[in-house]
Amino acid sequence: MARLRAFRGIDTLSAVTILTETCDFRRLASAASYMAFTGLVPAEHSSGASRHQGSITKTGNAHVRRVLVEAAWAYRHRPAVRGALAKRLERQPPDVAAYSWAAQCRLNSTYRKLAAKKGPNKAVVAVARELSGFVWGAMTERMGV
Repeated sequence: MARLRAFRGIDTLSAVTILTETCDFRRLASAASYMAFTGLVPAEHSSGASRHQGSITKTGNAHVRRVLVEAAWAYRHRPAVRGALAKRLERQPPDVAAYSWAAQCRLNSTYRKLAAKKGPNKAVVAVARELSGFVWGAMTERMGV
């Protein structure tokens, strides 16, 4: 649970929800499969050479999806480690803290780019999808920074 609390926007209740709903992260082979498990991947309508992506599938776990979308709103703000997040990161190993910082930088950048083009709501859902990949990486100890 402490690894999840290292991420901005995820505290005790969110971490417990993610852990209890997912159970074993090792059963999902990749970050993409965890994203599909949460239902945060885009629907696709393809035929031949044409490929059309739609809104998110929503076929995955609704509880985890809701928690990740709520946590993704925290990445609207500039990357920073202060307050409660700084206290949570004090007891974390350096690689987890570095992974959390990398997530903050990337997700904030993604939010800013997409919010300018698509609006804040779609941008937050896209950030939640990427956040789910970071969560999977942290929980399976595949934290390539």
